Amino acid sequence: MSLRNVAIIAHVDHGKTTLVDQLFRQSGTFRDNQRVEERAMDSNDLEKERGITILAKPTSVDWTPPGSDESIRINIVDTPGHADFGGEVERILSMVDGVVLLVDSSEGAMPQTKFVTGKALALGLKPIVVVNKVDRADARIQEVLDEVFDLFVSLDANDEQLDFPVLYASGRNGYASTDMDAREGTLIPMFETIVNHVPAPKVEVEDVPFTFLVTLLDRDNFLGRILTGRVNSGTVKLNQAIHALDAEGNVIETGRASKILSFRGLDRVPVDEAKAGDIISLAGLAVATVANTIADTSVSVPLQAQPIDPPTLSMRFAVNDSPMAGREGTKVTSRMIRDRLMREAESNVAVKVTESDDRDSFEVAGRGELQLGVLIETMRREGFELGISRPRVLFGEDEDGKKTEPYETVIIDVDEEYSGTVVEKMNLRKAEMTDMRPSGGGKTRITFSAPSRGMIGYHGEFLSDTRGTGIMNRLFERYGPHKGKIEGRKNGVLISNGAGEAQGYALGPLEERGILFVGHGEALYEGMIIGENAKTDDLEVNPMKAKQLTNFRASGGKDDAIRLTPPKKMTLEQAIAYIDDDEMVEVTPKSIRLRKRYLDPNERKRAARSKAA
Repeated sequence: MSLRNVAIIAHVDHGKTTLVDQLFRQSGTFRDNQRVEERAMDSNDLEKERGITILAKPTSVDWTPPGSDESIRINIVDTPGHADFGGEVERILSMVDGVVLLVDSSEGAMPQTKFVTGKALALGLKPIVVVNKVDRADARIQEVLDEVFDLFVSLDANDEQLDFPVLYASGRNGYASTDMDAREGTLIPMFETIVNHVPAPKVEVEDVPFTFLVTLLDRDNFLGRILTGRVNSGTVKLNQAIHALDAEGNVIETGRASKILSFRGLDRVPVDEAKAGDIISLAGLAVATVANTIADTSVSVPLQAQPIDPPTLSMRFAVNDSPMAGREGTKVTSRMIRDRLMREAESNVAVKVTESDDRDSFEVAGRGELQLGVLIETMRREGFELGISRPRVLFGEDEDGKKTEPYETVIIDVDEEYSGTVVEKMNLRKAEMTDMRPSGGGKTRITFSAPSRGMIGYHGEFLSDTRGTGIMNRLFERYGPHKGKIEGRKNGVLISNGAGEAQGYALGPLEERGILFVGHGEALYEGMIIGENAKTDDLEVNPMKAKQLTNFRASGGKDDAIRLTPPKKMTLEQAIAYIDDDEMVEVTPKSIRLRKRYLDPNERKRAARSKAA
């Protein structure tokens, strides 16, 4: 059977996973009467809720060309579109021989498109460009194609890569065509283009030993550690003796290939052997991890893994030490947190974990707020309780020993009436505008080069400034000169001065002080943040004060009813972006609370004095 290995890459929400659904259906992977969830490849709960792909996942379809008896197996890797999960993408691209680049017919080439495409072109992969959602009312197909070509040129694509085939498609409606005006049909032109344009794997099968580079790591309750990647050379058979090599060629462990799993649609199917070029999962080793080489015991030279871009952001994950610790979670000790974070760092090459001296907290470095936010959300669903610090960027040094910091390319699509406000706010965050142009539909596209430090916590303010209509996309650009001090949050917070239940009688007057985060009856503790102060300084308040009940009636015949405004409830990402350097987010399976790092007011004053000194 002939074989093709291809990755589908695109910006967030440009339709990768929906298109894969249709490839499944039209290749006969699903039965006509089979009930399949929409976006079947997004199998993770968080992926379904957020509507984005977080984990790269291989799959395959068997397609038989019209008039042919022999089917062709197409291994497809559905990749994350967000740059925060780029560590997944960089490894994945070493498994494939071609890429299908999906671009939205209206939005065009976006930052994440640039990130992944740059990695693919640098590896010499030849792209197939698919302009998706051509049936959109605001489609601008030719302009988008020109943008893609300009993007390829800016990424130093060679002549062969610039001569890319183009398809016009609607993933949701299940058609693709070489005709820009086609609005119906099937995906046969896409299958044909993949088969004709993507080369079959150039690999050696005969008379060479088995080698395999681990790209993804997974776990199974029955099989143990499952290693996924592409067979680089030779053949592996069930129960064959194998060993794992690290990057220096040292043997990590020896074992047997107890299970070989091949991808068939959404399932992993056991097979007896796999040949060079196949994308498979392998079980039988207990220590080997991502970037290790799995090979026949006669092999001593490891395969070279793709280098990964370094993390740019870190957060402190600490044991939850609030007065409410241990009430809602089942995993609260530093040992449990450490084991979980080390497992994450092992399988996710873009995450680095460093243990603190006190052994009760861990510095976790990653690509961005979204990546670390997804990790925290996953952990709280597993029963963990954590204290999370404000994100901070990881600084570097240039050749002259001067301090450098990460910069991001920030592309903002906003209604023209709000563009002035956005430019003003970005200037305050030390961002430099590099481009501004109309993007159709009354919107303006503004491009900035901004220090990552200045973008922490801005997204919520941006949505408020644009009345929820603005779209912001960010991408790591480079390390550049340190920009100096950037002002953070302007408002102070309201801090509870004791423990107890919040009372409506006390919260009513506090509404005049600012915006409340808690409602009547919620459990509070000393040092917990209950709202945002309208002024710049922090204010300690008593939200537990209840009305004194007496036998005397109020003058006027009745007491005034207290009508509270519903409190502002923050999501995990909003809370992490909101807090200041001396504050933390308490994360439990049921609650997200904001608090001061030092709950005792005297300790807070001492810490503030020592910082000022």
